[in-house]
Amino acid sequence: MDPSAPVAAVWRIESARLIAGLARLVRDVALAEDLAQDALVAALEQWPRDGVPDNPGPWLITVAKRRAIDTLRRRDAYAGKLALFARDAEAEVHDEPDLDDHIGDDLLRLIFTAAHPVLSPEAQSALILRMLCGLSTPEIARAFLVPEATAAQRIVRAKRTLSEAGVRFEMPTPAETGARVSAVLRIVYLIFNEGYAATGGDEWARPDLCGEAMRLGRVLAGLLPREPEVHGLLALMELQASRLPARVGAAGEPVLLPDQDRRRWDRALIRHGLAALATAEGLGGGTYTLQAAIAAGHARAARAEDTDWPRIADLYEVLAHLQPTPVVLLNRAVAVGFAGDPARGLRLADELVTVRALRSYPQLPAVRAELLARLGRPGEARAEFLRAAELTRNEPERVLFRRRAAEISTTGDA
Repeated sequence: MDPSAPVAAVWRIESARLIAGLARLVRDVALAEDLAQDALVAALEQWPRDGVPDNPGPWLITVAKRRAIDTLRRRDAYAGKLALFARDAEAEVHDEPDLDDHIGDDLLRLIFTAAHPVLSPEAQSALILRMLCGLSTPEIARAFLVPEATAAQRIVRAKRTLSEAGVRFEMPTPAETGARVSAVLRIVYLIFNEGYAATGGDEWARPDLCGEAMRLGRVLAGLLPREPEVHGLLALMELQASRLPARVGAAGEPVLLPDQDRRRWDRALIRHGLAALATAEGLGGGTYTLQAAIAAGHARAARAEDTDWPRIADLYEVLAHLQPTPVVLLNRAVAVGFAGDPARGLRLADELVTVRALRSYPQLPAVRAELLARLGRPGEARAEFLRAAELTRNEPERVLFRRRAAEISTTGDA
């Protein structure tokens, strides 16, 4: 086994809370990430030699805090900032097992900090994907459909901007909260999406990230009970997460929505999601509420063939008018095709072929492949699935696309 594998596994679980807790202590997001990375390096050096400690998370915390003290000692502000550590800086691991002492609020503070208006929406999102989701720069670039250099610049500039602006690591005032809500919701949904469909790596999904995003959504619903889109986003996440148990087969292979065993869907999450959707619709709702209504259309169908695709297509038409992003437009093409008009669905998908942001997006050829197959053009469909397999950086997804290509017969294709 790769000796660094245990370190990578622990880092994946602990890094977000570690960075958030450190940011609370040192009041500097960039420094917090650097300290966490220092702790990771120390683990890579020691654990393969000495073995993984019994409490790896607190071990990382202790190392990071000691590095923080060393760093602050070299700064002019050492005396003032060191007071933050006076009580527990040298505590043993078992004395302070967790930096996150307010039921995860450190993570929410970090998100509100990243949502500060001094940062552009793109910079806010890139920073959170790096620090809370643990995505590499290439993975962030693929998530935003931008060049790697652009993604790297966004992350560096975001951290520098927060530092230069003196942005404090804290929850905003009530007056400031409303202005940041939309950015916070976008960031939480980004975290959920990375969990639901991993950008890269060997896992089809990361349920831990989905769970964290839903937990944050519930905290936000408690803090902002009159904000319709908070409930809309929570409904959307819960309804989509209800499918997670059925999205992976017995051998770990991906299972697409039409092929899922709906008996394995989490009925409790569906009930909670539908209740949140009703609350959002009662308060007015918006684009997250629309997406939740689409997800509810799937959740209410006992069988794939019972899905009310015409209604879902209509909802996508409204969503595309309000939020005409390339991904929304591509999903509209899918809905139109499944609603009984694959020819129009293919035309809508074809309109997106020249969109620069989608040139390396594997879902575009995958959607075209499904629609071509429905139109009885198997040779073209097979080629598109193989193209999607070449574009994806997620290994289970690559296997899925290749399997779909192999399943399609080219007999009779012109």
